[in-house]
Amino acid sequence: MDEAALQQALTDTQNLGEMPDADAVGTVGSPDCGDMVRLWIKYKEKDGKKVIDKASFQSFGCQTAIAVASIATELIRGKTKEEALSMSAEELSKPLGPLPPMKIHCGQMVEGALRAALEAENKPAGASAAPIVTDQSGTLADALSAAGKSQGKIKIILTT
Repeated sequence: MDEAALQQALTDTQNLGEMPDADAVGTVGSPDCGDMVRLWIKYKEKDGKKVIDKASFQSFGCQTAIAVASIATELIRGKTKEEALSMSAEELSKPLGPLPPMKIHCGQMVEGALRAALEAENKPAGASAAPIVTDQSGTLADALSAAGKSQGKIKIILTT
């Protein structure tokens, strides 16, 4: 992983925060490490196609998860649902360079949150299988707490 690229992505974090008027929301968490990413998506019509107009995120996670989520919200802008669904964790984290093995799950979480949001569109909240939580109500902390209750113990480590 390119440390300079990581620091730049963190310095220039884009699209952080909830999107109240989102068309779709997806949440993915890892009970093993306590990381969680929630992604909001808003669509618009462009040239007769429904494309992603904007995306935002929240994350309980390490710097890499935050950086990948920020980058992903920019990379998916202007893409159709199908184009965004075809993007892999590796593509979403590519601007950071190859992730070390212990950080690959960060890209996978962001990919999972993206897929959960895209697949949750027009479905009732909660209509998914573990470990993806697509509940569109409540806060990210509520989702993290619910994930811990349904999937085992979550350990949260605060870093400075």
